[in-house]
Amino acid sequence: MSRPLTFLAVHAHPDDEASSTGGVYRLFADQGIRTVLITCTNGECGDGPGGVKPGHPDHDPEQVSRVRAGELERAVAVLGVERLVRLGYRDSGMVGWPQNDDPRSLWSAPVERVAAQLLDVLVEERPQVVVTYNERGFYGHPDHVAAHRATMAAVAQLDDPPTVYFNAIPDSVMAVYRRRWADEDRRRREAAGEEASEPVGVAVEDPEEEFDLGTPDDQIDAAIDVRAVADAHFDALAAHASQMRDSFWMTMGRERFREEMTTEWFVRATNPRGLRGVVDDLFAGYR
Repeated sequence: MSRPLTFLAVHAHPDDEASSTGGVYRLFADQGIRTVLITCTNGECGDGPGGVKPGHPDHDPEQVSRVRAGELERAVAVLGVERLVRLGYRDSGMVGWPQNDDPRSLWSAPVERVAAQLLDVLVEERPQVVVTYNERGFYGHPDHVAAHRATMAAVAQLDDPPTVYFNAIPDSVMAVYRRRWADEDRRRREAAGEEASEPVGVAVEDPEEEFDLGTPDDQIDAAIDVRAVADAHFDALAAHASQMRDSFWMTMGRERFREEMTTEWFVRATNPRGLRGVVDDLFAGYR
């Protein structure tokens, strides 16, 4: 008997499941596919009440963790995630932050130990499709990089490996986003009487190093139409109110979100089914 179709994503923080895979989670749930989420950290380095950042005297990591735990529960309910696994590591913060060195953080945890935890779930669930980040964690966050390393180490130990995809944004789409961010930044600064500046990349290992978040269009391997689940996707993002209240997605509003957030893109990292070209279904080759 063939095993049921199962989708599993490994994400670093509460809210990553909604921002990176919110569309496909709800889409697959509506198709009767089993959906599993592994969230590696508790998100202690997120914003506190009022947008208070880590390092501020009023920032309470434990309170942030509790708030984000409740938000994650609400988001996965909206997305129809059947099984949520929390590994419980502490948020490592951005590159160079002191939280990187916390022995309880994901960044400080041995890759082998995290991979063993992931492997236990992978063996139990036997997903055909796994999603996580690329080797640079998409935007360089240490926890995303650690999640990538552990996921790939775990997958390598499976006798029947799944198709692994990394989330991605095509360069052509990123160019549109960058122009919009630059316009929004300019308007905000002009309103505040500040000098306008255009956003560029995101720091990785070297705080001075910046890189483009986009993926060349010809390297995209999957483009999934998620228009049918736009409202649920928006609601899942909105569930993470403590982190998303002023985000790119929330400031769009629901109507504009429906019009513009129509696709989620991925790059194939493993290809056991020998797929070719750009697919419109992450389960291509399995159904």
